[in-house]
Amino acid sequence: MRAAVVNRFGGPEVVEVVETERPEPGPRQVRIKVAAAALNPADEGVRAGFFGGAGKRIGLGWDVAGTVDATGVATAWGVGDQVVALDPGMVRPLGTHAEYVVVEADAVATAPATVDAVHAATLPLNGLTAVQALDLLGLAGGQSLLVTGAAGAVGGFAVQLAAHRGVSVTALAREADEELVRSLGAAHFTAGDVEAGSFDAVLDAAVLGEPALEWVRDGGGYVGVRPGGEPAPVRGIRTTSVAVTADGARLAELAGLVDEGALTLRVAETFPLEEAAKAHARLAAGGVRGRLVLVP
Repeated sequence: MRAAVVNRFGGPEVVEVVETERPEPGPRQVRIKVAAAALNPADEGVRAGFFGGAGKRIGLGWDVAGTVDATGVATAWGVGDQVVALDPGMVRPLGTHAEYVVVEADAVATAPATVDAVHAATLPLNGLTAVQALDLLGLAGGQSLLVTGAAGAVGGFAVQLAAHRGVSVTALAREADEELVRSLGAAHFTAGDVEAGSFDAVLDAAVLGEPALEWVRDGGGYVGVRPGGEPAPVRGIRTTSVAVTADGARLAELAGLVDEGALTLRVAETFPLEEAAKAHARLAAGGVRGRLVLVP
């Protein structure tokens, strides 16, 4: 099969599509024939060497949508099931940017029925990051939340999920994105003029860090999206960060919200697998709204 990998660190030009052996599922694993796999900033970090692994072949890709084509023992999945999954990992020989991928069975969920595989592939990483971040904050209906980077992939999901829970969401984004974030469910919008202590919590998808604490009330909450990168607590504010984990049951809940129309999946552009380097170059150029998706 073909797979996108890096054998050295650098810019988009180091991404290679190589021939490699098709992986076989072990116990409690499934193999998915990849229909689509999203490209994320995490892949840029892997490509640039941010997570280490020098001297190794490193596979790319965390998100996958496709069809179960083989299973190991002790799995409830069957050949032909249409699924989505998160396959997390910074330094491993193969990722989801490939024609086939083996994942843990409990990381898999039935794909949303109302969207195609290209759109479904944008859900796992960013959707799970957003919902797990919101879980860390533990906000109740009627409380207030500021989402920074609200027009981005994680931020956009966070706006929708928080609004669905009855939280009053203010979106921080560029002025050009106001219509977009309001369509996602933001009750209020700001391009940066935020009064100190205005919110019960901040979900910092833009990775602003310490300056964002100014906008949280005393004793409120802050969650970042860079594991271990949260600022030190001040004024009794709880600060933490989300380290996304694969969770098939939670992913199934998100897929259900897609089918209910409560979650919008955004695709910016698709690329064939052999143009993985071109997709990396497009992501590096910035200004992408929605996800770039590789289609084997």
